[in-house]
Amino acid sequence: MGKGNKDDRLSALPDDILVNILDRLNVPEAARTSILSRWWSQLCAKLSRLIINALDFLPEVVSRTNISVDEVVKINAAAAKATESVLARRNLGEHTTHLLSTTFYLRGDVPIFIGHAVGHAMSIHLVENVEFSIRTGKDHVAEIEGDDELVTWAREFMLFFDACPNAFGGLTSLDLWNLRFGESGISCILTTCKQLKHLYLYNCDSGDGSTLQVEHANLSVLCIVNCCLAQVKLNWLPQLTQLAFDGWIELQDPLVLGHVPLLRFGCSQNVRWKVWHLCSDN
Repeated sequence: MGKGNKDDRLSALPDDILVNILDRLNVPEAARTSILSRWWSQLCAKLSRLIINALDFLPEVVSRTNISVDEVVKINAAAAKATESVLARRNLGEHTTHLLSTTFYLRGDVPIFIGHAVGHAMSIHLVENVEFSIRTGKDHVAEIEGDDELVTWAREFMLFFDACPNAFGGLTSLDLWNLRFGESGISCILTTCKQLKHLYLYNCDSGDGSTLQVEHANLSVLCIVNCCLAQVKLNWLPQLTQLAFDGWIELQDPLVLGHVPLLRFGCSQNVRWKVWHLCSDN
C-alpha cells in the first residue's frame, strides 16, 4: 500500500475468499473482525466452520493445565453465550454449516443451554457435521478423586443427554471424558446418536472390568483411552475403519470382533497407541 493510500485491499477481496480466511479462525478471533464495520459483521454470519471452545475464552495469563473451578464456570458461560450469539446471526437456509463444533464443561445448566441452541440450529439450518467435546475439568485419571466423582459426572451428562434429544440425534462426533455410566449408558447413547461417525472415550466405562458392547450403523472411528474395561465387543459396525485403544486393564484378548468388514484383522503399535486400520485391500 503506497504512502497516503488508504484503500483497504483486504476488504476488496471477494466475500468467498474472506469467509475462507475467517473459517480458519476460532469463533472469538473471527468475532473480533466484526468491529471493523457492519459489512465485516455480516461476513461472520456466513462462516461455514463454527468452532466454539470454552478454552479459547480463557485469559492468556491463565495456564490451560491448571484451571480453577471459578475459571471453568466463567469460560463455560462465555462459550454458551458465544454459541447463542453465533447461531442467532445465521440467516435461515442461506448458508451451509459444514462444521459446528463445541467444547464445554459439565457445569450447571450450560450444557443443556448449548444443547438446545445446537438442536434448534440443526432444525432450521443446513448443518453437515456437529461435534460435542464434553469435559469435566480434570483431564487426567490421576486427578480424579475416586469412583463417586465419575458416577456424579455421568449422572450430570445423562441429564444433559435426556434434555437434548434433537442435538444428540444429529451428532456426528462425540468426545467424552471421565464418566462412569450405568450398565446400559453407552449403549443408550449409541442408539440415540444415529448419525455418529466418531466416538472418543477417555476414562469412561460402566465399572472396573466391565464389558463394552458396540453396535452402530455409521460409526467409522472409535477411540478408547484409559477406560477400565475388561473387554470390548465390536458386535456390528459395518462402517468402522479405525479403532484406537490405550490403557486397558486386560492384556489378553481385549477385543471380540463381530461384523467389522472394513477393519483390517491386525494391529500396529505406535508408541503407546494400538491402532486398527481400514483394510488396504479394498
